[in-house]
Amino acid sequence: MKTNVGGIDRILRTVIGLALIALTLTGTIGVWGWIGVVPLLTAALGFCPLYTVLGFSSCPMKKA
Repeated sequence: MKTNVGGIDRILRTVIGLALIALTLTGTIGVWGWIGVVPLLTAALGFCPLYTVLGFSSCPMKKA
């Protein structure tokens, strides 16, 4: 797996994932909030399968 999730993208994914899980635990939203695990995992791994399919990367380009 090649890293394709950059720094700001990782931070946003972490915040969104934690917010969804927190809303689920407080009963504000239903069990669908557990989908917040997905952005947390992609942030932790630095890899997003959907980005690979779409040919996208939010990582800065490496200088040669």
